[in-house]
Amino acid sequence: MTRAIRDFVSYFGTKIRIDENLVMKKQKKYFLINENLKRAMPKSYVYAGSFLGEIRNGKLFPGFELLRLIAKKDSNKIMVDKKSEWLFICGRDIFKQGITSVAGSGRKGNYTIVLNQNHECLGFGRIICDLEKAKNGVVIKNLLDVGDFLRRETCTSKKTSSP
Repeated sequence: MTRAIRDFVSYFGTKIRIDENLVMKKQKKYFLINENLKRAMPKSYVYAGSFLGEIRNGKLFPGFELLRLIAKKDSNKIMVDKKSEWLFICGRDIFKQGITSVAGSGRKGNYTIVLNQNHECLGFGRIICDLEKAKNGVVIKNLLDVGDFLRRETCTSKKTSSP
């Protein structure tokens, strides 16, 4: 596994095991493939397997498959109620009152996986104040959520559609 991926995973207070032979790098993007795909891989490809992330401004920007792998481990993660789930996937930050449980470290500055009540990964955020000490207000800054793709597509279609 590359150092960029290993470093990113460590921000959540955990480690994951990924066979380095199954991680493919294409320019600045990382993909996780399986043995069958590796044997059949053409020399030139655009996308292969599961997208793990890409390097942006010298840091790894994760894909949702990497976030799901982190969520399966003992890591920094929170679970949110239905209302907070909806607001989070709409790009909003998380308020203290919307958190139903906390696993791992809830310290200011740490990254945390955000899960819904079904334990599905919604994205991740940065804790902006110690969760134990916080009373009300925003406690987690949304850094990436599953609604991001749809919001980007909406912006693109508005720019390309004719009046």
